[in-house]
Amino acid sequence: MADFFQTGIVPTLHRLRPDNIERLEADLERFARNKPIGLVLPALYTEFETPAMLRIVRELQKVRYLQRIVVSLGRATADNFARVQSLFAGFYTPVSIVHLESERTKALLRMLDDRGLPAGQDGKGRACWLAYGYVLAAGDCDVIALHDCDIVSYDRTLLARLCYPVVHPNLGFEFCKGYYARVTDQMHGRVTRLFFTPLVRSMMGMAPEAPFLSFLDSFRYALAGEFAMNLNLARVNRIPADWGLEVGVLAEVFRNCAIARTCQVDLADNYEHKHQQLSADDTSKGLSRMTADIAKSLFRTVAAEGVVFTAEHFRSLEVRYVRLAQDMISRYYADAMLNGLKFDRHAEEVAVATFARSLRRAAEEFLEDPLGIPPIPNWNRVLAAIPEFFDLILDGVSRDAKEAPVLVGARG
Repeated sequence: MADFFQTGIVPTLHRLRPDNIERLEADLERFARNKPIGLVLPALYTEFETPAMLRIVRELQKVRYLQRIVVSLGRATADNFARVQSLFAGFYTPVSIVHLESERTKALLRMLDDRGLPAGQDGKGRACWLAYGYVLAAGDCDVIALHDCDIVSYDRTLLARLCYPVVHPNLGFEFCKGYYARVTDQMHGRVTRLFFTPLVRSMMGMAPEAPFLSFLDSFRYALAGEFAMNLNLARVNRIPADWGLEVGVLAEVFRNCAIARTCQVDLADNYEHKHQQLSADDTSKGLSRMTADIAKSLFRTVAAEGVVFTAEHFRSLEVRYVRLAQDMISRYYADAMLNGLKFDRHAEEVAVATFARSLRRAAEEFLEDPLGIPPIPNWNRVLAAIPEFFDLILDGVSRDAKEAPVLVGARG
């Protein structure tokens, strides 16, 4: 939709006309000669059994401006690894697969543990971090792009729009965050709509001196998993090891990149991917766990800016959050009615009540342990401790690829 309004402090790049993918890709092929692009795909093997991932693979076959693709493959057996490798056989762009369950990768992770540089628990954060390390080790890219692998509505235009602001020689951006609408016959994106935005705005009212909160509130979809960045940011940024990944990435960008060098871009008219369960009665999974991790990441980052949190602050924050979230429900209800969308007001209220409990639990855990799980060390620190680590990761990925079992009937 045509929308050129600039909100907040982060530059916003809109979709003002229908995309011309041929123009975008022709420009990117030209720009990428001076700024080669690597694409990181963090994926579980189960995602390769879905129509969404197979569609992504077909679309990426058509792309000609990428220097390399790195798949960070989790929860995969040797045969699973071989099948994924066969899916990328014959690709125009070289594809490397970091097999997170291989013995060589596990040995590297044990080496990090032994040197006091733990790479965190199994999850998207560690998967992304290892893929960044591979791209840095390869030494042939200046930009890293990343997107999720469960995008049902994927079109390669999304990738082109994501890369364009960082690769264009005259725009000067070092980090680009994607945003989009998540609408079918109803609104989705409950964590962003009903938790993240009202929480950030509640905290802004209590800590107006924290510029990081204004930075976060400027993003239209701060929890989107799609972004592109200058390679140096991948080298110096630390990555959270829990579900606060997207907030943690923005916190590191805020620390290490000028706001004028940061932007957000409209990626698609609509974006559809898998929906997490609310898990109102189980705090260890689903949106209940996700929102608690996001809240703790926010608390830690804002505390690092010098804001003091006490039990009294958190009690007030919970009240402010619930009030703002309920106000947001009224706004979304009006929006849904005008656009003829389904809207389950009771389900929205249940979500807010669940998120309020997550917020309370996150506050209690933060007060007990303000530092929480340490972030994964940045790559500069790893190389200072283990100078040969890049050679080891390149060798491990290469050997895993060569020793993959041959599957009968597999492509390639």
